[in-house]
Amino acid sequence: MTRPIHLFILLLFVLGSFPLSAQKRLPPPPVDSVALPVKDSSQPLEIRHADRLIFLKKDSSDLQIAVGNVVLQQGTSLFYCDSCVLDQFGNLFEAWGSVRLIEKDTSDLRAKHLRYLIDRRIAYLDGDVRLNDGKGKLITPELEYDLNSDIGVYKKGGTVYNEKTTLNSREGFYYASLRDVYFIKDVSLKDPAYQIKTDTLLYNLDSKVTRFVTETEIRDSSGRIVETREGFYNMTTGIAEFGKRPVIRDGKTTITGEKIRFDDETGLSEAEGNVEIIDPAQGTKLLAGKVVRDKKKNTILSTDHPVLIVEQDKDSVYITADTLFSGPLPANKNIVEAKAVSIDSNLRFFRAYNHVRIFTDSLQAACDSLYYSYEDSVFRLYQEPVIWSGGSQITGDTIILRTKNKKAEKLDVFENSLLVQKLDPEVYNQVKSIRMAAFLTDGGMDSLQAKGYAECIYFIQDDDSAYTGVNESNADRMDIYFQTGGIDRVVFRSEVTGTVWPMREKNPASMRLTGFRWLDGQRPTSRMAILKLKN
Repeated sequence: MTRPIHLFILLLFVLGSFPLSAQKRLPPPPVDSVALPVKDSSQPLEIRHADRLIFLKKDSSDLQIAVGNVVLQQGTSLFYCDSCVLDQFGNLFEAWGSVRLIEKDTSDLRAKHLRYLIDRRIAYLDGDVRLNDGKGKLITPELEYDLNSDIGVYKKGGTVYNEKTTLNSREGFYYASLRDVYFIKDVSLKDPAYQIKTDTLLYNLDSKVTRFVTETEIRDSSGRIVETREGFYNMTTGIAEFGKRPVIRDGKTTITGEKIRFDDETGLSEAEGNVEIIDPAQGTKLLAGKVVRDKKKNTILSTDHPVLIVEQDKDSVYITADTLFSGPLPANKNIVEAKAVSIDSNLRFFRAYNHVRIFTDSLQAACDSLYYSYEDSVFRLYQEPVIWSGGSQITGDTIILRTKNKKAEKLDVFENSLLVQKLDPEVYNQVKSIRMAAFLTDGGMDSLQAKGYAECIYFIQDDDSAYTGVNESNADRMDIYFQTGGIDRVVFRSEVTGTVWPMREKNPASMRLTGFRWLDGQRPTSRMAILKLKN
């Protein structure tokens, strides 16, 4: 157990309170290079210089008192002070005044008071303690510094300055050899580009890499907020990675995932694992296994079973595909001039590729690729598109779905247009033409115009829904009107040819137009089917 040396010993001596017989002076002062033996230490403490050195025997202790421009050395450690008292028996010394400790030419510590355990090489500094290692500066009221491990500890608050970065905490561990500072309790980091609040943080003075192991909030100069419990942020390169389901709030957009990485220099970010992106400005929510975002180009690429939800009051649209891509619409000069305003930067488009499925309560669709523009609110379905509404199915080479106030309003079908309406097993109403236009109300079809070599097969029912006949006709144009359960009536707008067959003369299973397909197996049946669908 070491015994502290108090300042009153030095004061008593200076005032002459000790008998002269107990004092031994080394003539003549000043003194240089006096080696003092140290118990159980391989590195003796040497007094390299002092204006005045006095030996004092008190009780069982042999004290050495050095005054004036004192310089001491132990191995690679140099000590400077105005005055000090050394206790040979206790293997310690205390220093006062302009105390300075230089360790291995890497760490420079200054304080008003030092208590040093010589054999254990542990320094206790207090009074405006300052540590400078050439990269950063630490200021704290008190510091414990272990010269063997080059580790400093403060527990009464401290501030680290590293170029333009300032870090504060109630407690901290400074690892001089690693250039790491481990901050604990009420940690805050301020930088021209970032502000961080957390309870635990590891910071490297050389690389400026910050590591997090607990609840952390990061704010950057753009207003982006990151909430994370694990990860790192390289404040030099702008590369970061966060784990344990971090949340990023970028403007009105919120991004969540099991792991998120981003690079501020390139503007690229990547989220993985149950990713969720909510964009209130567009009224959308994106779910995916993986999302890559390019902030500079303002694009989003999502894969691993992505689902885009276009939110509506009563009937939200669910869209899934192998790949979803979203980006900003290019400026349209004609529209700008017509509107006399600049294009809204929020106007976007998205594309879907491979195994596209769309679900709403009133309308469902499938195709292999899709394009949607927020500018005109139009869905463009390509490569074997199919749309279902109630019991009706429409196919064609290309289908344009027009919406108004986020509700399906009209379908334009191009080339090989075919409407199939299932009434019973093997009983189907059918309309075929080159082009179709279907008009919808609340997702259900009100009427349909078939143009160009239009053909139809539809079954006639009585008031009890019994089949009485089948109409097989063709014309250049037909207008079909629907009611609940099927076709209400067909109006031929040009010369018509055809036959109404009694039911006994026709087998419903054989009544098929060329190209007939019933694709109900591809039809998404619910929101959960979209969310769980594995392509």
